[in-house]
Formats: sequence, C-alpha cells, structure tokens
Amino acid sequence: MCCLFGLVDPNHVLSSHQKARIIHLLATAAEERGTDASGIAFHAGGQLIIRKAPVAGHKLKFVIPESATVVMGHTRLTTQGNAKRNRNNHPFYGQVNGSRYALAHNGVIYNDADLRRELGLPRTKIETDSYVAVQLIDKQNTLDFSSLRYMAEKVEGSFTFTVLDGQDSLFFVKGDSPLYLLSFPAYGLYLYASTEQIMQKVLPHLRLPIKSAAVVKMKSGEIVKINRFGTLSRSSFDDRKQYCWYNPYRFRHYRSPKISDRSYTDELKSVAGAFGYTPEMIDRLIDSGYMPEEIEEYLYCQEL
Repeated sequence: MCCLFGLVDPNHVLSSHQKARIIHLLATAAEERGTDASGIAFHAGGQLIIRKAPVAGHKLKFVIPESATVVMGHTRLTTQGNAKRNRNNHPFYGQVNGSRYALAHNGVIYNDADLRRELGLPRTKIETDSYVAVQLIDKQNTLDFSSLRYMAEKVEGSFTFTVLDGQDSLFFVKGDSPLYLLSFPAYGLYLYASTEQIMQKVLPHLRLPIKSAAVVKMKSGEIVKINRFGTLSRSSFDDRKQYCWYNPYRFRHYRSPKISDRSYTDELKSVAGAFGYTPEMIDRLIDSGYMPEEIEEYLYCQEL
C-alpha cells in the first residue's frame, strides 16, 4: 500500500519554494500509505534527477529547482525488497533509446519472476517486484503509449504507474490501484495523489484558489499523458490480467515481515473511507476470515 503523488507546472507559475512546499505537504499526507521510504524525480539542468531515501516522506529534503516542470513522488510500504537498500526504493531509473526516464508504482506485481525467466530479462540487484515494469519498457527501447501498453498487459497484479520521460511528459498507467488527479485550469497546473482523502488533507494548505480545481477522471485500463506544455492525451490497454480475485498463498511471499496483522489492519481501516467503506466493515471481514492482504486488493478493485 504505497502512494503516488506529484505536480505538473508547465507554465512555471510556482516558485522553487512553492513547489518544494507542495511536495512536502503531499509527501507528509501520503505517509498514511507508507513510511518505509520516499522519493521524487524531476528534470534539472537537462538531466533527470531522482532523490530517494529509506525515510518517511516528511523527513526527505525537498530541494526543487524553479526550472522543474514535473515533480513525480512516491512513498513506500515495503512488500518486496528491503527498503534499507536504496536501490529497491521508488522512483526507478530506466533508459530507452539513450534517454533516461523515471518510474514509480503503487500495487503489487505477482509475475515478475516469471516474466524475467520467460523473456530473458537482465539480472538485477533490485529486488522490488515493481522494477520488472522498467525492464519491460526498456526491452521495447521506446517510451510511448505503445510500450506502456505492452508493459501494462504483461504484468499481473494490482498497479497504477507514473512514468516521467526525458521530454518532461508525465504518464499515468491506471490500473486498479487508486489515483486522484486534479487540474487547475487558471494556472495550467495539475496535482495528484493516490487517494482523494490524501489530496483533501493538502488542499486547504496550498494557498491556491481551490474552487477552480477540476477532477480528471481516469478508469482502469487507461493511459493518460500530460506533456511539457500541459496538454493531456489518452490511450488504453487491456486490463483483464489484473487480479481482483487471487490466491492469497501466492501473495504471502511478498509480505513485509515488519508489519503485523493488527498494524496492517489498522492501516486498512484508516484508508477505508477513501474507498467508501467503514472501519467496522473491515473488522467484519477480518472476523469472517479474510486476510488483510485480500482486503487491500478488494479495496483497490472495489469488489467488496
């Protein structure tokens, strides 16, 4: 249960200080979905920069240059890959056709080992299941709707990805994991977080005309691109491989040993409202024999 967050400021209406403040607010609010690690990606001086560390979002030092058009962020709750090894944390670097990009993921991919074996993907020291998405894109040697569709249709599990390319375009690959995207037309500005609940915590503190905001709707199976000019375009992929019902024994391999069932259940209860459910409903499911991992997947899939 991780969190994606960030901003797109194609008109450069925000100062460096304002960007850093907004990202700090989003990262702090995003801690309800993970505190094991946090990171951001942006362009500066013609280079793609990733800053990440095994610390909670509010502890990460956000120094963002005025020239940065897009800031893509992630907070992590570990499922696979020790967060203390920073290479396992998001965002990840990828490279296609000589150009670097960054990728972050919310969800769990179950067939990463199968894909590496079947497709002969390179061996890597990165242990996180999410990294196979980078390898699949790299294999296509291009970053566009077509290569993202290829990746999304290969992986199995729950996901939403954000991908920042070398031309400052931000892609959202929307699977069954939640995402909440706001547009501020008066500014040409976009803000996003994994849930509306997280965004609502941040909005009162942004010092922006909140009434001008509009929700950008996305559904599972869509790919949304916002280019460096702020223009939004869409494509799609076949999302039938995503698991809304799965074998819980398969998932146990990915459980973090640090998270007890009780603390995991408390995390689920704290975010249940964002999906339209109450903490009491989570308790009833636990009492009925459901595992916390199953409940999280059902919340993402809206199949309770």
